[in-house]
Amino acid sequence: MKKLLILGGGTAGTMAANRLSHELDGDEWQITVVDENETHYYQPGFLFIPFGTYGKADVMKPKRDYLPYGIEVIISEIEAIEPEQNRVRIAKDSRYLNYDYLIIATGSHIVPEETPGLAEDEWRKSIFDFYTVDGAVALHKFLRTWEGGRLVLNVAEMPIKCPVAPLEFMFLADYYFHQQGIRDRVDLTFVTPLPEAFTKPIAAARLGDILDQKGINVVTEFNIERVEPDEKAIYAFDETKVDYDLLVSVPVNMGSDLIEASGMGDDLNFVPTERHTLKAQEHDNIFVLGDATDLPSSKAGSVAHFQVDVFIENFLRYIDGLDLKPTFDGHANCYIESGFGKGFLIDFNYDVEPLPGMFPLPGVGPFSLLQESRVNHWGKMMFRWMYWNILLKGKELPIPAQMSMAGKWG
Repeated sequence: MKKLLILGGGTAGTMAANRLSHELDGDEWQITVVDENETHYYQPGFLFIPFGTYGKADVMKPKRDYLPYGIEVIISEIEAIEPEQNRVRIAKDSRYLNYDYLIIATGSHIVPEETPGLAEDEWRKSIFDFYTVDGAVALHKFLRTWEGGRLVLNVAEMPIKCPVAPLEFMFLADYYFHQQGIRDRVDLTFVTPLPEAFTKPIAAARLGDILDQKGINVVTEFNIERVEPDEKAIYAFDETKVDYDLLVSVPVNMGSDLIEASGMGDDLNFVPTERHTLKAQEHDNIFVLGDATDLPSSKAGSVAHFQVDVFIENFLRYIDGLDLKPTFDGHANCYIESGFGKGFLIDFNYDVEPLPGMFPLPGVGPFSLLQESRVNHWGKMMFRWMYWNILLKGKELPIPAQMSMAGKWG
């Protein structure tokens, strides 16, 4: 019996397990999923927790409820991958798990300790994150009684999970403080290491003035070196200083420590991956999905979905001795909440920047690309139901894995 081992039961790992459990003969294949905890998090929902739209219970469900019947599920810390021996060492019972094929879907996580002064005495007091459920909940509790001041959101370094989420946070903060009647007492400042808030020319031309319209200040090319909590200030390597009363940080994002322990990653513990086939560059029987890759595509749920679509077809070819098709194009499809019950939608890939148009049906939509609309907002809010009931379970979506130019212009 052949053994397929999936490391990680998050978005990409769960989708892959569900799809492959239907495609592979159970009499010939044993599928095993290993993850270190029992809880599955709907991570796009973390953005809404600080503003009271979602609570903790809205973004958490048992992992086992979404993994297919008939596969082996092991909850354990994973200690090391030993690719030359085709095996993985786990902490539970000090076991080794052998494999014929391995899928690495170990995700990414924030590492606030990478920035001096960030995760110290003021962490979760005047300095918060919203990329973890506990951080988002703590920030919500703080905002309920905050009376105003200078809120600074700083992105420490790229890449990050869901690259548009920091901008969405600022738009939702603007809306929230209007609702609370204190917007005139809140100064919003977005601090980014990038040269612009929107880095793609067409998106910048269409969306660039929205920050000005909302009264959100922008500090660009700020490469944070340290936080000085006593001063309530952040400093860049060139000693540029930004003061804050409330700091919301998007800390350095890194891949799993497992990847470092196994000697398989880059400086940020992401696995070097073939950009069009999703095979690990150094190993012919290992594939990498979701945030664990080093690909220049967005680290987002939609990208994981498109990756899995491409991977399934390719994996079934591969195990039959056929060549892999270079069919993953970096496709990403991201809603951007803009507050006041409206939102944007962007659709792009490795080579094509976000363009205006209608999606998914050309000329019909109902979603507008690079244009603010209420329909786009409801698309974002409906996504939580789709995630739990369609996406994770590996069901088909009427959206092709490869980006289409139909319905786009510009």
